[in-house]
Amino acid sequence: MKVIFAGTPEFAAVALQALHEAGFAIPLVLTQPDRPAGRGLQLQPSAVKQYALKHGLPVAQPLSLRMDAKDPQRAAEAKEAHQRLLATDYDVMVVAAYGLILPRSTLDIKPCINIHGSILPRWRGAAPIHRAIEAGDAETGVTIMQMEEGLDTGPMLLIERTPIGPQDSTAILHDRLAAMGAQMCVKVLRKMEQGIIEAVPQPEAGVTYAAKIAKEEAVLDFSQSAREISRRIRAFNPFPGAHADVNGTTIKLWGAEVLDGSSSAEAGQVLACDAHHGIVVACGSGSLRLTELQKPGGKRLPASEFIKGFPLDGQRFK
Repeated sequence: MKVIFAGTPEFAAVALQALHEAGFAIPLVLTQPDRPAGRGLQLQPSAVKQYALKHGLPVAQPLSLRMDAKDPQRAAEAKEAHQRLLATDYDVMVVAAYGLILPRSTLDIKPCINIHGSILPRWRGAAPIHRAIEAGDAETGVTIMQMEEGLDTGPMLLIERTPIGPQDSTAILHDRLAAMGAQMCVKVLRKMEQGIIEAVPQPEAGVTYAAKIAKEEAVLDFSQSAREISRRIRAFNPFPGAHADVNGTTIKLWGAEVLDGSSSAEAGQVLACDAHHGIVVACGSGSLRLTELQKPGGKRLPASEFIKGFPLDGQRFK
């Protein structure tokens, strides 16, 4: 089976590697254009492009696939990409976190399947891993689905589930789901080769949408419950990094533990700050023990190391 692969970040690169190592012919890889990154803002290729170039796979990086794009350059690149797809001998397109919308003109050429990091129809959209953790879901998973014009609405080919642990962050869950999705995609393509795969429509009940993460969301409100704040810290790790202010200094919080019991202290007040208790902060309901913090320009540090250079006794997070 010949597979065109479309994806951009590390989540997608894991799937590309699995398909390549499984022996599928990959006549073309689509990925987003190189983006400026790092302090020098040098153009950096995507994780998918890096893997493709390393293994000699042809790469295309159109700005858009929509031939009706208003921007002339985007429209021209889309037409060129469309012609290349028509000229390429392939059986199926696999899409994973590509970042560009596939128009009807692309979907109509050959079957397109998508690797989506949730149990559909829950958390359709851009940030399913973050939103599942933030909402306190007990489990998540990966759905392999046929693509159609709707946002993650297509019929499902395979679903696998995994529990969300009390200390699972987006970073941890991302890697687990990326590995799951890669192997599931190989499994689905093998079944497609044998003609034994069945597509099941998504249920109409239980639809939710995972909106893209905005940096503004990462500002913590300690009037919320300890459990809510803990989930937000884990959901926004590694991006955009949950944070709060202490005396005008923005502190990023990367890890926390929910403590039982209650306190009459004002929300955000530091209740303890020592080697024995760690950093304990009052919340609207319950309290949190902060386990990993970072000050501006500094490294992520365990609480015991952080307080050596940034004492928090008597302070309050706002």
